[in-house]
Amino acid sequence: MAVVDIKNLAGKNVGQMDLPDYVFGAKINPDLLHETVRWYQAEMRAGTHKTKGRGEVSGSGRKLWKQKGTGRARVGSIRSSIWRKGGTVHGPQPRSYAYRLPRKMILGALRSALSAKLAEQKLTVVDTWQLDSHKSKPFREALTRLDGLKTVLLIEVEANHNLELASRNLEGVKLVAPHALQPYDLLRHDRLVLSKDAAVRLSTTLGPRKIQTASDIVTIETAAAAAAPVEAPKAPKAAKTAAKKKPAPAKKAAAKKPSKKSKSKK
Repeated sequence: MAVVDIKNLAGKNVGQMDLPDYVFGAKINPDLLHETVRWYQAEMRAGTHKTKGRGEVSGSGRKLWKQKGTGRARVGSIRSSIWRKGGTVHGPQPRSYAYRLPRKMILGALRSALSAKLAEQKLTVVDTWQLDSHKSKPFREALTRLDGLKTVLLIEVEANHNLELASRNLEGVKLVAPHALQPYDLLRHDRLVLSKDAAVRLSTTLGPRKIQTASDIVTIETAAAAAAPVEAPKAPKAAKTAAKKKPAPAKKAAAKKPSKKSKSKK
């Protein structure tokens, strides 16, 4: 693990902390950084470009001259794209340039950017952002004591009203939270200044995922199972007597054929 000094706002060392190599000592991948910067800039594009088509430009829709007999080329409307001030064909329309980038690539780019800052000795850890005032002048002086002469990226975990007001009016200074950190911000700013809590948060979120082991699974203790009273097995219930089925009623005898009426003798 890399050991860095913890400074206060006066620029004095007040302690040290370890930064995990998995996050701050990873291998720098320039291709991955380039891809994430390209993705971020595409996300930030407004995409509001718009050209007017044939049906949107001003102009009459009547036919300028008759189809035949003039010797000139046939024309249907003055708003045609081949005419001056006519509509644009296949011009740009409003759209989004955003596309999806795998989350593992973004996390890998963050590790590469943080490792590059530490390798170039452009990473400073402060004890806390305890400001007495929201004025920009004393905060600018504090950044100067922390070697923040050029562009500075600040990272803070909790909301700090004085820090937000003091930093937002300084050119080249940006304040972000750990969950909103982007590789583009780390590459865009020359100096990275983060609080001690922010360094711990980044080490946790960007660190390796914990794999659940058998010891982490809650199991029933054998001692408690042995101490529990054992219930006697219940006797099997007597089989129920099968209900006697009533005998099916005998079928009635076939209906007697109606007797033939004697024919009356004539």
